[in-house]
Amino acid sequence: MNHLFLHCRAGFEKECAAEITDLAAEAGVYGYSKTKDNSAYVVFISHDPKGAMQVHEQIRFRKLIFARQWFVTQAPISNLPVNDRVTPLVAAAETFPVARELLIETVDTNDGKELSGLSKKFAAPFSNALKKSQLLNPKSPWRLHLVFITGTEAYIGVSLYSNSSQWPMGIARLRLPKEAPSRATLKLEEAWHHFIPAADWDTRLASGMRAVDLGAAPGGWTWQLVQRGMYVEAVDNGPMDKNLLETGQVLHILTDGFLYEPKKKVDWLVCDIVDKPARVTSMIIRWFGKGYCREAVFNLKLPMKQRYLEVKKCEERILKELSSLGFDASIQFKQLYHDREEVTGHLRVY
Repeated sequence: MNHLFLHCRAGFEKECAAEITDLAAEAGVYGYSKTKDNSAYVVFISHDPKGAMQVHEQIRFRKLIFARQWFVTQAPISNLPVNDRVTPLVAAAETFPVARELLIETVDTNDGKELSGLSKKFAAPFSNALKKSQLLNPKSPWRLHLVFITGTEAYIGVSLYSNSSQWPMGIARLRLPKEAPSRATLKLEEAWHHFIPAADWDTRLASGMRAVDLGAAPGGWTWQLVQRGMYVEAVDNGPMDKNLLETGQVLHILTDGFLYEPKKKVDWLVCDIVDKPARVTSMIIRWFGKGYCREAVFNLKLPMKQRYLEVKKCEERILKELSSLGFDASIQFKQLYHDREEVTGHLRVY
């Protein structure tokens, strides 16, 4: 079990590979990553036969920025007979821990989507064969993953239920509400699902809280805050959705988001301004340094090159400067499914 399969956004394979190689080395596991441009996945191969499992058990999935989903696997199973794929895949599954459930996935590319029909048809016979071989147990802490790369090649492996994405392929299947002013609303909803445990929503996203949305127009993120019962200062020189303004929960402030400072401390800052990462980072440090908020979700638009290094540089700078000001802060970044050329950050001070 020296392979680790990681789903990622197409075009970000190099960032995903650099990240997992660094984190594995920090965990004392050394190896290399195999990538193919725009394939939407990375395979990390450790020199230690049990290295991939060690990485999976030691590194928290939430710490990964560019990986959407991951699982421990072995070399791909090739030359699957088209008239009986079940038998060799069941044999491969027997080498892994018994699993709670089966996830049949595809990579997030056009080629991967073309295999979705095969995946759906294969689910029932493969599940039945796994049950017959007693390879599924509802009390198991493991998931079994199967990813078809082609009709005759697949990766099969396992992930810990508690240390992987709750969604197949790590893709959040969220519905766009008809009332929402823009699709951007799904970014903030997905961010909350990823960064905030469901048990904490009623206290950390509580009705009556106050929030500031920088770069708010037309109001996709503001809409999410309003749905949680919050009062929002929506800061943007552009027009806001009229229905949002009529709720009585939104104050539209016509000014530049980088220049705005609240008169009173708020619970939440959210920011989806497209600008240089360094400038957004400076603004976030200023907001927390002056005590304007205690929790934030914000986006960093990434450069074309050295994107992983840029995120880590911004992360280190935020933590270092807030620490020098006496703040105990926790920060996470994630390239969410609804992100494009950016990553979403979550920052909280205690």
